[in-house]
Amino acid sequence: MALILDNVEIHRGSFHLNANLTLKPGTSTAIIGPSGEGKSTLLNTVAGFITPAAGRILAEGSDITQSPPAGRPLTMVFQDNNLFPHLTLAQNTGLGIAPNLKLSPADKSRITQVLTRTGLTGLEGAYPPNLSGGQQSRAALARALLRGRPILLLDEPFAALGPALRQEMLDLVQEICATEALTLLMITHNPDDALRICPQTVLVAEGTAQPPHPTQDLLQNPPTALKSYLGI
Repeated sequence: MALILDNVEIHRGSFHLNANLTLKPGTSTAIIGPSGEGKSTLLNTVAGFITPAAGRILAEGSDITQSPPAGRPLTMVFQDNNLFPHLTLAQNTGLGIAPNLKLSPADKSRITQVLTRTGLTGLEGAYPPNLSGGQQSRAALARALLRGRPILLLDEPFAALGPALRQEMLDLVQEICATEALTLLMITHNPDDALRICPQTVLVAEGTAQPPHPTQDLLQNPPTALKSYLGI
């Protein structure tokens, strides 16, 4: 699904961010830039948690600027995974289907299938505190898949994982996005993560979210703001 930010202006006190960009259907795009420049603010605006001061957000041509988060054709995975410790893994993922957890036998079958797909077979009855960091990340991703939305937003959900496990999760996301033809928008502080699964990158710096640029070109020939961030 295409996602367009049409002359969007975001104001948060003295903070201002402008975005005028287009993401084509089925593309995977990283968001990178110095800390405090508005990466999470941009993603939260797309998700509907922040209302822009001006401009429009379009999904496949439909204006969703004023739509509530639940009414948008997207799902978001946060850095802390947002799993409820008192609910089982099956229940946590089932929230992606029904927030009241009134699940039909068909729903429960879908949950089992998605947990299998994300490498969580046999853990339906486990509780989040008893899961590893990687398993919790997989559970959050499984819940997002069960929502069945065509746009996937990731706010550094794998930042706390070790390098090998983070790469494993990134590869899983890439596989799922390709299979489901999802449009991915992912915040990362790690250029290698962007290079691994995102052919294009949005640089957020100096009050602007720039249009997508080929990731490899951007990192090989970074503008000044990105050079400072990368320590070049």
